[in-house]
Amino acid sequence: MRSSKPISVTLGAQQQAVDERVESGAYASASEVIRAALRALDREERALDIFMRTRIQEALDDDTPPSSLDEVFNRIEALHSERIKGDRS
Repeated sequence: MRSSKPISVTLGAQQQAVDERVESGAYASASEVIRAALRALDREERALDIFMRTRIQEALDDDTPPSSLDEVFNRIEALHSERIKGDRS
């Protein structure tokens, strides 16, 4: 008995990329390409999850005193002003 069921998907512009990979011989079928793509997506999501958890933990562990709301807004306004000046150049 099959552990997975066949599905139908519409790939649009990505269909050409799948076809090229199969035609090149890198993959035996479109199903193999899609499975490889899903494995890559799983790896990417795991890496992003680890990255985000690490950054969040670093922020939680940071003993730097918090900035006041006024300080934060002043920095944002200064950054925005610099970007506006850069766009005009």
